[in-house]
Amino acid sequence: MKATRLGAAGLALALLGTLVAGTPASAAESNTATESTATTCVTDPAVPKRQFRAMWIASVTNIDWPSKDSWTAPDQVAKQKAEYLAWLDLAQKLHHNAVVVQVRPTADAFWPSPVEPWSEYLTGVRGQDPGWDPLAFLVEESHKRNLEFHAWMNPYRVSMPAPGGAGADIAKLAPNHPVRQHPDWVFAYPPAGVAGSRLYYNPGIPEVREFVQTAMMDAVKRYDIDGVHFDDYFYPYPSGTYQYPDDATFAQYNRGFTDKADWRRDNINLLIQEMNAKIKSAKSWVKFGVSPFGIWRNKSADPNGSDTTGSQSYDIISADTRKWVKEEWIDYIVPQLYWYIGQYPAADYARLVPWWAETVRGTNVQLYIGQADYKSGDPAYGSFWINPQELSNHLTLNRSYPEVLGNVHFSAVQVRANRLGATDIYAAEHYSRPALVPTMSQLPAKPLLFPVVTGAERQADGVRLSWRQPADGKGPFGKATGYAIYRFDGVGLAGRCDFADASHLVATVRADGNVQSWVDTTAASGARYTYYVTALDRVWNEGPASPPRFVR
Repeated sequence: MKATRLGAAGLALALLGTLVAGTPASAAESNTATESTATTCVTDPAVPKRQFRAMWIASVTNIDWPSKDSWTAPDQVAKQKAEYLAWLDLAQKLHHNAVVVQVRPTADAFWPSPVEPWSEYLTGVRGQDPGWDPLAFLVEESHKRNLEFHAWMNPYRVSMPAPGGAGADIAKLAPNHPVRQHPDWVFAYPPAGVAGSRLYYNPGIPEVREFVQTAMMDAVKRYDIDGVHFDDYFYPYPSGTYQYPDDATFAQYNRGFTDKADWRRDNINLLIQEMNAKIKSAKSWVKFGVSPFGIWRNKSADPNGSDTTGSQSYDIISADTRKWVKEEWIDYIVPQLYWYIGQYPAADYARLVPWWAETVRGTNVQLYIGQADYKSGDPAYGSFWINPQELSNHLTLNRSYPEVLGNVHFSAVQVRANRLGATDIYAAEHYSRPALVPTMSQLPAKPLLFPVVTGAERQADGVRLSWRQPADGKGPFGKATGYAIYRFDGVGLAGRCDFADASHLVATVRADGNVQSWVDTTAASGARYTYYVTALDRVWNEGPASPPRFVR
C-alpha cells in the first residue's frame, strides 16, 4: 500500500502518537511493536516478514569452499577469501539471512584449535597451518552482511575413504591428531580393507563424547558464532551386512542397558543433550540445530511415525530425532527432505512436511526444511527433478504449514549452478524481499528502543539514511546488533499492518558504531518516500519503529 497523505497537523499528531507509544513490556511479550497486531493483519504469503533462509557451504572434500584450485593459487589466502565473499554475494542476492558453513568436517578445524589439527581442506595437507584464521574471517564477513553464521560441525567422523582421505589408516592422519595418542577411541567402518572404509570416533566411549564436545565448544567460546549445526552423521550409515565393532564398548559402558540399539541411541541422546547445555551455559544466545535424515520412523514400525517406507534414522544411525524435538534439546531442526512431491511411497515430500510440522507443534523447536538443490535438473534422480518448478513447489507447499519457518539449500555450488533456472524461479516466487530470521522465545532478550533517524539525504547513488540508537545496551535495554529498514511510497504514515509482512522491508543491516548509515540505491530519482527503521538484537527480536522520515 501507499502511505496515506496527511496534512501538517495530522502528521504532527500522528508523530506524537508514535513517540509516546514506548517500547513493549518485554521482548518476549512482543518482540516488536510493529508485529504486536500481526495476527489480525492480512499478509502476503509470498513475502513473509520472518523466514530462515540459508545454504549449506560444505568444506569436506572441498565440495563448496574452499576450492582445491585455491591450494595452488599464487596467494592461497587471498583466493580463499575471495571465494568466500562470492558465496556471501550470492546469499545476499537471494535474500538469504544466514549461512551454514562446515568448519569441522573430519575431526579437524578451520580455526587454530588447541586440541585438533588444521583441516586438510584448507591447504591439501593434513594438519598444515594455513597461516591465517579462517573462522574469524568467515564470521566477521558474514556479520558485515548481517547474515547469521552457523558453524557446521560433524561430531564423530574422523576420516574420509582412501585414496583421497586417510581411510582406516591412523598413520595417515595429521601428525598431531589426537587419535594417534588414543587409537582405542576410534573404529573403522566398514572394516579396514573394505572399499569406503573410514575412521569414526566411537560414540559409546564417555571420554570420546567429552572430547568432541570440548573440541567444538572451543569455537563457541572463542568466536562470535550465532549457531552450532550438526548434520546427519552420528553412528555411520550401515554398509552391507557389516556390524559396528563396539561389542567391547557395550560390555564396558552399557550403563545398565541390555539392548545395544537402545544404548547406541542413548549415546547420541547424551551428545545432543549435553552439547545443548554446554552451549547455553557458555553463551545463552547461541542456537543449536541439527539437520537429520528426513525420516525418523515409518508408521509401520511406530504409530508416531510418518506415512513412509524408507530408511529410518532411529534405527540405521541411532538418531532419535523426534525425542530431541520433544525434549527441546535443540533450538531448530532441518530434516533433509530430499525427495519430490508425488507418488513416492518411500518418502513423499508432501507426506513428510506435515509429519515434521506436527512433530514440532507445541514445542520451542523451529522447523526449517533441507532442500535438495543438488537433484534439480539431474536426470539421474528421476523425471520429477527435471521439472524446473519442483523446488519452488516445495516452498509453496510449505506455506500450508505455519510451523515451517524456513529452508536450507544443499549446497552452495548447486544453488549457484541454477540448473533449469530452478534457483531463479524459487528466488523470484519466494525470496523476492528480504526477511528477518524467526525469533526464539527461549533465548534471552531485553526490550529495544526505537532508533532516531537523523538524516535522509538524496545523493547521486540514492537516498542516504542516518540514525542513532538511544540507550543502546544500557540499563534495562538491549543492544542493537542490526536494523531493519522499511520504505513506503509517498509521504505519510504507515499503519501497523503495513509492517506485518516484508512488502515494504528493503534491507537489514549490521550495527556499526554510534551513528548508523545506509544508502537506498533502489530509490527512484525524484520519488517521494517514507522511511522507518527498527532495531534488531542478536537473536532478531525487533523493537518499535522509529518516527517516520520523509523524502520529498
